[in-house]
Order: sequence, then structure tokens, then C-alpha cells
Amino acid sequence: MRMHAKLNFNLHRLLQSRLHLGQRQANGTYVRSDGRDLGERRDTALNIGSISTADGSALVKMGCTTVVCGIKAELAEPSVSEPKCGFIVPNVDLPPLCSPMFKPGPPGPQAQVLSTMMLDVLSNSNCVDLEKLCIEEAKLCWCLQLDLTCLDYDGNLAEACVLAATAALSSLTLPKVSTAEGKVDVLLEREAVGVSPGPLAASFAVLADDVVVADPTHEEECLAQETFTVVLAADDTLCTVHKPGGSFLSPEQMSDHLEQAQRLVKDSRTLLNTALATAPRP
Repeated sequence: MRMHAKLNFNLHRLLQSRLHLGQRQANGTYVRSDGRDLGERRDTALNIGSISTADGSALVKMGCTTVVCGIKAELAEPSVSEPKCGFIVPNVDLPPLCSPMFKPGPPGPQAQVLSTMMLDVLSNSNCVDLEKLCIEEAKLCWCLQLDLTCLDYDGNLAEACVLAATAALSSLTLPKVSTAEGKVDVLLEREAVGVSPGPLAASFAVLADDVVVADPTHEEECLAQETFTVVLAADDTLCTVHKPGGSFLSPEQMSDHLEQAQRLVKDSRTLLNTALATAPRP
């Protein structure tokens, strides 16, 4: 009964938002419900090393959207096609805890799409040299299980996941491994992997009359004609664009959004560097 009441409240709020959106546009200006400018991001907090039992971890809070990333390293056998490389396996979990729109059970479509996006982002950015994860060619390597769990959902999960993953990888340390005399021993001593500066993202939503807002809330995503996320490498070059459906973006539109994404990513990079400077040392 309580969940039905909450769903009805959310539906009522969404209907009100649509009415208010029409009124704001009729006045010739669009004012976001939380008072932000169109290109303004919500207040963002980043904590690195938040899970003491993980090999690397980070917690990101963007407005009310909260994502935690934990990395657990496991020993595995390299693939036949890449005997000198290890693995990174990202997984996004959207439990009912974070929002009533997600149900218990196997990963839903949104979680699967985000997991695939994260695999593309990590592969295209080359922030982790997979050869550094190899312990013994064709015999032993590290497999990094990169788990991203949403604790509170209020839109823009893609950007939060990219920031959390990059921050967690930046703090990654692995145990030293001895393979003397054919015996595998995992030692207590740990070492940094030497991860390159990772990718960061900026997300946008296109509302009616082609009004584009940065860092959309869930309410704005529900009102949007389409959403997309621009992911940039450390040198500000385009890593990938995640766009789940919607209309085609022209090169001119993409150029405009890329410039705005670079500005937002610069702020995220400053936040990341500040968090790394104050993070606990292994």
C-alpha cells in the first residue's frame, strides 16, 4: 500500500512537472524546478577509499543520485586470444533500495545498458593497461570485478557511474603474487597498478523546443525527448557518446555539446584530483 501511494505521488508530481514545463516555455524562458541554470550541474561530492575491504573504491553523490563503486581483484587464466592481458568486468546494479521503479531479480534493461556502456568506456579510454594485469603469460592474470551499485536514484546515472569507476580505479592497489617453483602465493604486500588518468562524462537531456539541460534529474529525464552522455578521455578527446535511442544528432549539434561537455568535465577533473590528494594512502 505504501509503495502504491509513493508511485501515485510520483505520477502526480510528473504530471505537474509537465504542466509547469509548458507554462515556463509559454513565458519564453525555461527555469529548472531546482533553480539551476540550463548548463549547471548539481552539487557533487566524491569520496575515495570508502570501502576498506575492496581493492579500490569510491562513492559519488550528485544531488540525490548516489553511486558506490567497489573493485575486487580475482586471479584468473588469460584468454587464448590475449594471453598477455587481464580483464576488467564492470557490472551496474540498480536495486529496489535506490528507487521503487527497479524490481528485485535479474538485472533489468537499464542496468544491462549501463554495464555495456561502462565496458565500452573502459575499453575505449585505455586508462588501464591490461598487460599490467598479467602475472604470467597465458597462465595467470588479474580479473577486476568492477561493481557499481546505485544507492539513491535521481537521474544521470551514466555520468555518476563513470566518475565513480574512474575514481575507484585511480585508487586501485593489488597484492603482489609469487609464482616461484610453480606455486601461486598471494603476498600481503600491495602495489599500485599505475592507472592512467581515466575518462569522465557529462550528460544532457533534450526537452521540448530543443531546450538542452546538463545533469538531468529523473524528473527531467522523464520529460525529455532524448538523453545522451558525452565521455571524454583525460586529454579532452572524445572517448564515446552514449545515446539510448532518440533522434540523430548533427555534427553541428555534437560540436556545441562537446564544448559544453569539456567545461563540465574540467570541473569533474578538478573534483577528482582534489579527492585523490586527500584520499588515504595504502
